[in-house]
Amino acid sequence: MDVRGLAEGDRVALLVPGDHDYVELTLALLARGVFPVPLDPGLTEAERARILGPIEPRLLVQRPDELHDLLARLGRGHRSTPRGRPMHCTSGTTGTPKGVFSGLLDEHEAEALVAEERDLWGFHDDDVNLVLSPLHHSAPLRFATGTLLAGGRLVIPGRFDPARVTAAIESERPTSMFCVPTHLQRLFAHWDRVGVPDLSSFRLVAHAGAPCPTTVKHRLIELFPDGSTWEFYGSTEGQFTACRSEDWLERPGTVGRARPGRTMSVDEDAHLWCSVPPHARFTYFGDPAKTARAWREGPDGPAFTVGDVGRIDDGWVHLDGRRTDLIISGGVNVYPLEVENALREHPGVVEVAVYGLPDEEWGQRVVAAVVGDVEVAALDLLAHQTLAPAKRPKQYVRVDALPMTATGKVRREDLRDLTTS
Repeated sequence: MDVRGLAEGDRVALLVPGDHDYVELTLALLARGVFPVPLDPGLTEAERARILGPIEPRLLVQRPDELHDLLARLGRGHRSTPRGRPMHCTSGTTGTPKGVFSGLLDEHEAEALVAEERDLWGFHDDDVNLVLSPLHHSAPLRFATGTLLAGGRLVIPGRFDPARVTAAIESERPTSMFCVPTHLQRLFAHWDRVGVPDLSSFRLVAHAGAPCPTTVKHRLIELFPDGSTWEFYGSTEGQFTACRSEDWLERPGTVGRARPGRTMSVDEDAHLWCSVPPHARFTYFGDPAKTARAWREGPDGPAFTVGDVGRIDDGWVHLDGRRTDLIISGGVNVYPLEVENALREHPGVVEVAVYGLPDEEWGQRVVAAVVGDVEVAALDLLAHQTLAPAKRPKQYVRVDALPMTATGKVRREDLRDLTTS
């Protein structure tokens, strides 16, 4: 693979499963001012084309051998400071994924970016980070790169399996782990059957990505070492808060206080805004209008929102609702409009609305309410052809009409009633 044409600001799309070299390549590219674009390898060709069109990557890495060859040509870069963040993609409410772009950082800002994560999470050269989530997601990749930058090492067991993760805990003695509540639920169920492994090596267990059931949270605190468990609130665009479990016990429901260097506020519509230092700012790549809507000038400098709703009590943030219509299934963000647009391609679909329902295993499952003369099997086939696994509806509801407002918009707050009616 020819890398001589790569220049500062170029994008390289990563469409392969994550492994240790995946993280090394991410850092090697960022050290050169080139931006990796981590994407789900399970995306369909249609999804890839829709996402990558506006981003115009210089290179596509689509096979593991291409990844390893590119890394060999670039050299490993985890001892050099990244000059920006990976360009992760998020759909927002538009149904069209956009790249979240940090831009090239100067030396001071680049060092501040690394220092913030290191100081908050205590990354050190003796850390062993256990990777549970796919590395194309922003949080696991951030914890993995932070560990390598500090001189630590990674343990990547592969596709999540409670028995495999338990074996890794026993043999590798990890010190840190990022997880989503679904991981914890599946691990705890497995440990109820086979016994709890020795967890004393952990100094940091951070969870995020979806609301954590209270019973799961208490079990987490009970099993892991005192002071080791945290929750944080963040998004693809940026990080907002961090919360020690001990603080959560004193203030049930909080997601913590603003991270160092940040200030949280709410507007008249209860939307949460976060002012951030220069190294944490971003644009939506190629979409200045969307960028402008996300930012405003606040009393502590530029602040952004992702549309989440909440409240702040003496500095402690409580999250009352994630961004409009978002479904979080197994820690993966699913945007209804993207799924709806895919299902509308079937000629038998007259109207469709996608929503989430509580699910014991995944937190939420994707449900599609459909108006039209079309078989569920045909919709399921279309979903498998055009949508990544997490986005495919787990349930279809046939209805004569969708609940609508007087202006012709779907009353999303009434969609759940369709499932019980």
